[in-house]
Amino acid sequence: AGGGRLETRLSRRRLAVLAVFSCYSLVNAFQWIQYSILSNVFAGFYGVSFTQIDWLSMVYMVAYVPLILPATWLLDTRGLRLTALLGAGLNGLGAWLKCGSLAPDRYPLTLAAQSVCAVAQVFILGLPSRIASVWFGPTEVSTACAVAVLGNQLGTAIGFLLPPVLVPNTPNDLDLMAHNISIMFYGTAIVSTLLFFLTGVVFEEKPKYPPSHSQAVLQTMPPEDYSYKQSIINLFRNIPFVLLLISYGIMTGAFYSVSTLLNQMIVTYYEGEEVNAGRIGLTLVVAGMVGSIICGLWLDYTKTYKQTTLIVYILSFIGLLIFTFTLDLGYLIVVFVTGGVLGFFMTGYLPLGFEFAVEITYPESEGTSSGLLNASAQIFGIVFTLVQGKLTTDYSPCAGNVFLCAWIFVGIILTALIKSDLRRHNVNSGIMNLDVKAVPVDSPVEAESTTLKIQSAL
Repeated sequence: AGGGRLETRLSRRRLAVLAVFSCYSLVNAFQWIQYSILSNVFAGFYGVSFTQIDWLSMVYMVAYVPLILPATWLLDTRGLRLTALLGAGLNGLGAWLKCGSLAPDRYPLTLAAQSVCAVAQVFILGLPSRIASVWFGPTEVSTACAVAVLGNQLGTAIGFLLPPVLVPNTPNDLDLMAHNISIMFYGTAIVSTLLFFLTGVVFEEKPKYPPSHSQAVLQTMPPEDYSYKQSIINLFRNIPFVLLLISYGIMTGAFYSVSTLLNQMIVTYYEGEEVNAGRIGLTLVVAGMVGSIICGLWLDYTKTYKQTTLIVYILSFIGLLIFTFTLDLGYLIVVFVTGGVLGFFMTGYLPLGFEFAVEITYPESEGTSSGLLNASAQIFGIVFTLVQGKLTTDYSPCAGNVFLCAWIFVGIILTALIKSDLRRHNVNSGIMNLDVKAVPVDSPVEAESTTLKIQSAL
């Protein structure tokens, strides 16, 4: 295994796999945001408080943290296809359950339905880097990961745009409101079901031939050599990964917090501009989608993972400072521009973090590293949202944003400390070989996978 290169070949199916995954990830993100963008409508329809409507979004974050380890265990032990089917299937199930909640006294059912969608998300968010690594070649893997992440962002963008159009506020006619909500719910359920069947048709565990030398090496590893528990231990012994885990959580958690509290920040200084607050949110997400693709293409071209990650982190910090201190100038166009710049860099960071983690943790599972990154993001997101919300309410949006700026500055320092060891790239380029059978399963190897041995090669 440590000698010559194994045969690698790109599969045409890889584009279909990526497209189907991106689409059902899109629908899952749409279902996350569809309540909060219509919070006044749903609060009136179900006769509940705004806090109870907020929980329809918060449940996504809360569900992720305790379920991510079982989900990554399933991905690593049962494979990509089963995990993808679970994500798509639960997404559809949650959508159909919502169709049964079209009555003012059925808030508990719609909360239960959204909880099912939240569980589906656990089987979705960790897949972009796994799909990219297993199906795509060395020169396209970062772009593929960015496109997979893009689907989720596009779903949020559509969630800002479509629900207000489908469900206008008709507080004096609950029957009409229920009819409009039903159009949104049934449409989502039908699309989710179609995507579930497409997932069953398109997804395979892996292509017939590995797309890269690094994947070819991993496929020579006997299944019995793999230990999920040992993989988790290896990741937490990997100091660069631990630093990335914290810095990724800070950046992405800050983005979640800004997105959640954006409406509150805008209407504090621009009273009655709820519609424009939604448009600013859309601008932030769409700019982030562009940032994700550009960052993915840049990584595939340069392989400068640490440098690019650090630069984007610093630019996000500068962007948030500018956004914070121009928010109260009285010019909405300025907020649109600064919000777009902030979204470009903060969201563009998402695929960078995923791919950087895969590089510095190879040959550990991409699903496990991505899952831990997402769990960190959800934890920081919950804490940041609660603290920033409190600071914004008690003092001002400026106080809340300065709090985030301080944490992002900490993230810059942590990112600068990460030692960049691009293992996967080095294997693909022939700089080092991995003799996967050279180390016995029981051999204690500090801070490394029990199946990894680096040999000087060329």
